[in-house]
Amino acid sequence: MAAAAECDVVMAAPEGLGEPESEETRREAESFKEQGNAYYAKKDYNEAYNYYTKAIDTCPNNASYYGNRAATLMMLGRFREALGDAQQSVRLDDSFVRGHLREGKCHLSLGNAMAASRCFQRVLELDHKNTQAQQELKNASTVLEYEKIAEVDFEKRDFRKVVFCMDRALEFAPACHRFKILKAECLALLGRYPEAQSVASDILRMDSTNADALYVRGLCLYYEDCIEKAVQFFVQALRMAPDHEKACLACRNAKALKAKKEDGNKAFKEGNYKLAYELYTEALGIDPNNIKTNAKLYCNRGTVNSKLRKLEEAIDDCTNAVKLDDTYIKAYLRRAQCYMDTEQYEDAVRDYEKVYQTEKTKEHKQLLKNAQVELKKSKRKDYYKILGVDKNASEDEIKKAYRKRALMHHPDRHSGASAEVQKEEEKKFKEVGEAFTILSDPKKKARYDSGQDLEEDGLNMGDFDANNIFKAFFGGPGGFSFEASGPGNFFFQFG
Repeated sequence: MAAAAECDVVMAAPEGLGEPESEETRREAESFKEQGNAYYAKKDYNEAYNYYTKAIDTCPNNASYYGNRAATLMMLGRFREALGDAQQSVRLDDSFVRGHLREGKCHLSLGNAMAASRCFQRVLELDHKNTQAQQELKNASTVLEYEKIAEVDFEKRDFRKVVFCMDRALEFAPACHRFKILKAECLALLGRYPEAQSVASDILRMDSTNADALYVRGLCLYYEDCIEKAVQFFVQALRMAPDHEKACLACRNAKALKAKKEDGNKAFKEGNYKLAYELYTEALGIDPNNIKTNAKLYCNRGTVNSKLRKLEEAIDDCTNAVKLDDTYIKAYLRRAQCYMDTEQYEDAVRDYEKVYQTEKTKEHKQLLKNAQVELKKSKRKDYYKILGVDKNASEDEIKKAYRKRALMHHPDRHSGASAEVQKEEEKKFKEVGEAFTILSDPKKKARYDSGQDLEEDGLNMGDFDANNIFKAFFGGPGGFSFEASGPGNFFFQFG
């Protein structure tokens, strides 16, 4: 930009470009130019632009005036307008080195590295020792190389590499909308939506009809599961550019995804879980890149599977949902409930802890507490399972179950068995007695069901005597024994 700041000499009007200006006109134009130079030196580029414009209006065939105004427009970041002035300057004087340099700089800033290279090569034809042109030619080659790498990496879906390449290219081409749009699109594909939207919005502020920027804004909304708003942007982009392939595909996917998801939700509400499952599955096949929507679809399908009592499939779906979106609370809650239903309490506690760390609500705290209680209970003996009764069994059912199991595992019944079998049956007999002791006592049963420590009631199972429970239950003034009545058959006899 240093060359742009220098004043250009007044060039004579080329032949054939109209009547030559009078001396007085040239002096007036020169005065405007000098005032423009003064404002330029003060970095008041708007005033400099005004005076260079007056100079051009006074003497429209002077290449240096266009060159100076081009330099001013470049400082104002108005590279497209500057390009027009630079091109006019070299049309008026093809040997105008600074004009070719400025044209090349404008092309490069706007991202047209090939055109920029031609301009810098022309400068070197006029002045082969021009170091600025030599450096700018290298810069243009660098931009072309980054473009080439980015194109390959985009096809490979290496979007981070594309963003890196575009950032490097934009250092030389800060006004290139094409590079900015490609960067924004890749940011959106990487899930960095605020950054992508910021880039697209900046472009739309300058050019509200830019179809590519409209497409990227729609893409961000689409990937954030704001599908209806996304469609509006895609439609607007297609109005500006009817052949915009990416906007057309995205619009079609968005509409299809919205329709399938809504149909799935409707089927679910109507209780048609099989159809809901099929519709959610079809929706998941529409666009694998739409992470947030697909996370919701997986969670929805997991809910369907839980309704169908396909709990392991439901867990898999919820796992896929949190893989796509590890902040998705609903998926963690759904999976945790499935873990609870399948008695995988450690996994349930882990999910509820994740939820409670994220959203510390009373409801989430209670869910975590319940899971922790069930986990604690799962690590103790399951007295209901030992007796073979349901957790809601009545007092009579518990007594009947004890009678059956106690008689089944009483050591006397297995006195003729091997030592190993006798030991195992003795252990089971004791456990049956423990179970009955706890479940037949309302207070102990309540403490057991709530996961509390029974030792606090003074019950030491290490000193527990199952025979005393057996005697107390069956009663009778004398002893009791099992006697054989035939091969493999026994009957219980009180003394």
